[in-house]
Amino acid sequence: MDRETVVREGKAAILFPSANEVFYNPVQEFNRDLTCAVITEFAREQLAQRGVRILIPGEKDRVVVRLSKEKNGNVDQETSEQPENKQQMEEEGDKKEFITASVGERCEQGLRVLEGLAASGLRSVRFALELPGLKSITANDYSAKAAALIARNAQHNNVSHILQASQRDASMVMYEARGRKERYDVIDLDPYGSPSPFLDAAVQAVSEGGLLCITCTDMAVMAGNSGETCYSKYGSVSIKSKYCHEMALRIILHSLDQRAAVYQRYIEPLLSVSVDFYIRVFVRVKTGQAVVKNSASKQALLYNCVGCGAFHLQRMGKKMSQGKHMKYSAATGPPVGPSCEHCGQRHQLGGPIWAEPIHDITFVQKVLSAVSGNPTRFRTSKRIEGVLSMVTEELQDIPLYYVLDHLSSTVHCNTPSMLQFRSALLHAGYRVSLSHACKNAVKSDAPAEVLWDIIRCWEKSNPVKRERLSETSPAHRILSKEPTLQACFEIREDANPQSRKRHLTRFQENPQANWGPKARAKAGGRISSELEDKRKQFQGKRKKQITDSSQLKSFPCKKFRKGTCTYGDKCCYSHELKEGTEEKMD
Repeated sequence: MDRETVVREGKAAILFPSANEVFYNPVQEFNRDLTCAVITEFAREQLAQRGVRILIPGEKDRVVVRLSKEKNGNVDQETSEQPENKQQMEEEGDKKEFITASVGERCEQGLRVLEGLAASGLRSVRFALELPGLKSITANDYSAKAAALIARNAQHNNVSHILQASQRDASMVMYEARGRKERYDVIDLDPYGSPSPFLDAAVQAVSEGGLLCITCTDMAVMAGNSGETCYSKYGSVSIKSKYCHEMALRIILHSLDQRAAVYQRYIEPLLSVSVDFYIRVFVRVKTGQAVVKNSASKQALLYNCVGCGAFHLQRMGKKMSQGKHMKYSAATGPPVGPSCEHCGQRHQLGGPIWAEPIHDITFVQKVLSAVSGNPTRFRTSKRIEGVLSMVTEELQDIPLYYVLDHLSSTVHCNTPSMLQFRSALLHAGYRVSLSHACKNAVKSDAPAEVLWDIIRCWEKSNPVKRERLSETSPAHRILSKEPTLQACFEIREDANPQSRKRHLTRFQENPQANWGPKARAKAGGRISSELEDKRKQFQGKRKKQITDSSQLKSFPCKKFRKGTCTYGDKCCYSHELKEGTEEKMD
């Protein structure tokens, strides 16, 4: 029998088979901490309506963190909520008595939680140990070994009274819970790869106003490498672009809303984040035939210029208010001509994507306040505070973003500092913000013409050698036009966001070597070292340029594998077959 390793995260101590490293990825601790923080605030809102008040260990007086408001030049970062809460609690206390729910205790009026793909059960065990106000947690996995491990970990952490292990197909578990009384209040799906096979069941099995927590790790598909695969999974064509990470968020939100609309349901995104190698969305699901009619007008097609990267959105539907009623009609378009007005190149067509806000700022502020007021609750509290602070600063009504160094590299000129570029947009009368999804993002309501005018003005003081530019290149066509806007690059005080001024942890460096997604689990419970060996072999291959041709002998000859190499012994690549290769060739 394999030896077991104990891994501690949060308040949980999880037993792992030493031979199966795939069950635990420490980089995902941020994901699990953020999920605990979000569900806590969701439970606080939901259970207050049921007469239940939750208690969080270490939580003191609630504060609301407001990063965007300034008074006389000083930031009003923290505002106490204590008097308002006390008054509210007294008023509510007069009407009815509240039940107090503590961590680790079963609450009969509490939330029912399902983790559809639980693996070792770490996430569910942490829910049981760290979240108050829970009635039950179902930790499901299709693997018999995983289900047995979940049951052992539940017993090891003394949470068997709340957490039940299940060994079934996740979709069937959710399909059987479609009845109003059987639905789950919270459904968490964190699959290996794409969650698309489970989304149809999930939008039906979550309760009215319930919470869906979805993770996608198939970023190669969602970020534009395989647009046709993305369409088959999510009903949207992804595009290779600088804003691909936010587009991935909007693709999964589009897919969720589209599948929910089939059952007269709709989504309300609470928080959507792109971090590390995955994206994570938290959405509330509600039912309403009238609201579902708005679904088409919430989606948009995307036109992306392949030359300069300028993009335009085309809404799928149109709605107009007529008194108490709404009139719906087909949208008109397209918003672009046959070629890009800035560089003359063609457009790519992507989407449809979710074109509405991807966060509920009021809810995010509550999560941020709770994490800031109780920093010892999570080990990744600093990073959660930094990411959520950036989320609150984002322009909510502006989909997607441009990347500053891409704008300057398009015309082959030096890159202005972020403060200079943001100041120029503010001087021109436009709004601008950063994005949590990309370090050098520029999210603004300024049209692409204004952005290129600012770049043209910058180029005049940092000239490009025009004689080296091809007449058909985007750089030549953009710079050949005179700017209609005279940009001012004098740095403004409000150009520097508060999260940057406070030096919050917004974008962390790689935490460790080979820190990305782990290999898929195998039937025997073990993992193959082949994936890790390949990663180490090709790690940084573009940075370490080969100068000596003899070094090529360490790389296998692809043509020799296929039997088409004609160089024989003179080939500069290796003709040695590794174990298992001969069987494949046969």
